Amino acid sequence: MWQRNETSLADFILEGLFDDSFTHVFLFSLTMVVFLVAVSSNTLTILLICADLRLHTPMYFLLSQLSLMDLMHVNTTIPKMATNYLSGRKSISFVGCATQHFLYLAVGGAECLLLTLMSYDRYVAICNPLRYTVLMNRRVTLMMATTSWLGASTNSLIHTVILMNFPLCGSRKVHHFYCEFPAIVKLVCADITVYETTVYISSVLFILLPIVLVSTSYAFILCSVIQMRSAGSKKNAFATCSSHLTVVSLWFGTGIFAYMRPKSQRTPFQEKVGSVFYSIITPTLNPLIYTLRNKDITKALRKVLGRDAIIQ
Repeated sequence: MWQRNETSLADFILEGLFDDSFTHVFLFSLTMVVFLVAVSSNTLTILLICADLRLHTPMYFLLSQLSLMDLMHVNTTIPKMATNYLSGRKSISFVGCATQHFLYLAVGGAECLLLTLMSYDRYVAICNPLRYTVLMNRRVTLMMATTSWLGASTNSLIHTVILMNFPLCGSRKVHHFYCEFPAIVKLVCADITVYETTVYISSVLFILLPIVLVSTSYAFILCSVIQMRSAGSKKNAFATCSSHLTVVSLWFGTGIFAYMRPKSQRTPFQEKVGSVFYSIITPTLNPLIYTLRNKDITKALRKVLGRDAIIQ
């Protein structure tokens, strides 16, 4: 039965990240520790925001959506990679590959859109604080989250349908640890002009345009901060924006490295390294960046742990 599945045209072979050497066993163990940190920190962030009424604000609602996206991102790729490594099997079914491709692309695209919309939230909070409750009401934040999920899922579905309907040649060995579209495209033995066009359009809509919009928001924010007379107000404004700006820089910087470099400058090893940062490291760092210096989340955590008296 295994032999039939291994040679079946319906299966792909994932090359994976690690071999059986001592160094790679250590790196695999380290990856799993990072994965557990990502899962626990993002889950904790979501639970704290849901449990504490003081965190039921537009900013924290959007942050909970970001943590949900990061949680889905790491769970889309790492469990399958770990299962294959521990079992010694490298296959993934056609349906499994298509599902993995759809999910990681949908979640990644949704995060691009959400981070862009979160920059608008920061713009309103600093440049129009008196109108914040009007411009960023519950309906608006729900629309932001829905737009991010639906827009990215539609884009991902288009990519997945087009890519998975191409004729694939050879051994179907994917030189990656999950079904990432650059690795799958290399197996296609047909004209991919239409698909390359969709990739180009998606890159503009989900990477370049968001970068322009985020930069515009922060240009207005910077102008407002410069005009502030109080040093304390300036410090609070920078503290409010620093976490989001750091996450945006990490996310889009990694995305550009992973997907927007010329083909001549890409190697399978570089693509794997870029994907490790994109799918593991960044989702792990995001909740830590947002929560380490966030007093509201710290208070919520201490309240849950029964230490609310300490901070009062």
